[in-house]
Amino acid sequence: MKILVINGPNLNMLGKRDSSQYGTETLAQIEENVRKKAADLGVEVSFFQSNHEGAIIDRLQSDAGASDCIVINAGAFTHFSYAIRDAIADTKLPFIEVHLSNVHEREEFRHKSVFEGLAAEVIVGHRGKGYIMALERLVKLLSKKD
Repeated sequence: MKILVINGPNLNMLGKRDSSQYGTETLAQIEENVRKKAADLGVEVSFFQSNHEGAIIDRLQSDAGASDCIVINAGAFTHFSYAIRDAIADTKLPFIEVHLSNVHEREEFRHKSVFEGLAAEVIVGHRGKGYIMALERLVKLLSKKD
């Protein structure tokens, strides 16, 4: 099983951003924890982060054929990027949307996700552990299909 993990804008700044919202882990630390969990589960993961909407779309289009599912934290693109929504829908792959902070307890504009209705699940407020939770749930979901 191959899982594509996509991170959007500003997530490269984790560890330097508002720790009360995002925690203190860096993106590299989160990725390392996910790699370890993936090895335990016997699955492969690949990671991509970009601050650019088109680059995320390009990666979804190029890597979808080699992936079984997706974990995505689209950052601020979550709230307005219908282009990323369309690209992820076109993959026809199951995916889980992850947010480090609890977006429902933050500013009103963060309450709406353009991925609503597409994601197999949405995980909010668990910081880096949310990626591990998403990985576990996708493995369980895809195992049921076999």
